[in-house]
Amino acid sequence: MTRYVLDASTRRPGGDGVVIGGSPLRLFRLTAAGAAQYGRLAAGEDVGPSRLVDRLLDAGAIHPRPDAGPFTAADITVVVPALAVPAEALARLRDACLGVASVVVVDDGSQPPIEPVDAVRLLRLRSNTGPAVARNAGLAAVTTPLVAFVDTDVDLRPGWSLPLLGHFADERVGLVAPRVATTPGRGRRARYEADHSPLDLGAEPARIAPGTRVSYVPAAALVARTAAMRAIDGFDRRLRVGEDVDAVWRLVAAGWRCRYEPAAVVHHRPRPTWRSAFRQRVGYGSSAALLARRHPGALAPVRVSGWSAAAWALLVAGRPRHALAVAAGTAVALVPKLRGVPAAESLRLAATGHLLAGRQLADAARRVWWPALLLGSLVSARVRRITGLVVVPALVDGGPLRLLDDLSYGVGVWRGMLVDRTWAPLVPDLRSWPPRAFRGAGGGTLVDGPVRPGAAATGGRARRAAT
Repeated sequence: MTRYVLDASTRRPGGDGVVIGGSPLRLFRLTAAGAAQYGRLAAGEDVGPSRLVDRLLDAGAIHPRPDAGPFTAADITVVVPALAVPAEALARLRDACLGVASVVVVDDGSQPPIEPVDAVRLLRLRSNTGPAVARNAGLAAVTTPLVAFVDTDVDLRPGWSLPLLGHFADERVGLVAPRVATTPGRGRRARYEADHSPLDLGAEPARIAPGTRVSYVPAAALVARTAAMRAIDGFDRRLRVGEDVDAVWRLVAAGWRCRYEPAAVVHHRPRPTWRSAFRQRVGYGSSAALLARRHPGALAPVRVSGWSAAAWALLVAGRPRHALAVAAGTAVALVPKLRGVPAAESLRLAATGHLLAGRQLADAARRVWWPALLLGSLVSARVRRITGLVVVPALVDGGPLRLLDDLSYGVGVWRGMLVDRTWAPLVPDLRSWPPRAFRGAGGGTLVDGPVRPGAAATGGRARRAAT
């Protein structure tokens, strides 16, 4: 039996028989039995496994709150890839991992080699081959059912992994990641990183899957089922960037559940200078082309309905009346598609979706489509006005530093595309209206499928894939 918490997006807009929630947003129709079980879920009561629970869980509409699981810290081996790290830093990591089975540090070809540390197993690689190879070397030495991967620029507190362990009571869970907050500091750079670090995925729990609110997690700190990591052959040794995102997505594709659990918090030390911070963002962006090639569609810069895209395209083309007509018409058309949902709620969903689509399109224009805006601004006053509007959201959320952050990421994306000869990171994902209803097996439920009135409703702010 497990307790669950509703996702922030989950609600009953039309009575007991209809539930909307998840990421992307989905509509569920419940029979009387299904509605009763959902009521127990919403009340925080212990609920046993069922097809309804599985569907809500896999949609991201609910999140488990397990009290305990079959494992303790003694079932974890901590693997630390390290390059030119002082012994004192490794000793601090060891001290924060008291109670684990062992700590394995993999020296990734440091020159001079890393000094041995008491109560730490040290493996040495002959040359620097990157974090994927180093983590795999550590994984090969693991004999416990769970493995934790921790980077050396992460600050841990004793007991950091305990809130993660209960999730492994679900045998389908292959990986659980904590929140990676920024180490507190003084100055403008520290304040900016605290609010805009691509490693910090927020305070709300989530499932992890491409195209959802939390589409990736970094390997700065995470706990995984050893058998699951070995089943996918660990991290791809050919990747020096994006290897952690790739591994998580391969776990998801293999049928494992991956969870984001912000009740556990670790702290990541930001880059020491602005220059190194923006170089980091360029590196993150450079992984986009490789990941897009390996996982088609997972890194689309926007996920919006074609109707929302058409409405915004008409607006920027100087046809506001036509844009309003498309937006209003599609909003009205959504009402009969969402049977059992009040018309006011359907219209609200449509309006919110169109607005979110506009935000996504502006973000994509700043991050990856900016060369087109730059060239167009040289010859068109209208494009210059559009460029100004695209910049506004970044200036509101972080000021000029946010704009430089987005541009740095975009430079990396274009660099990666030129190297890998692919345009995939530029291609939007234009979704259709909700498909025809299909019946969910068991649980007394009828699941109507994704609700896509505008933007793919993922909740929270959009995040960039990080390594």
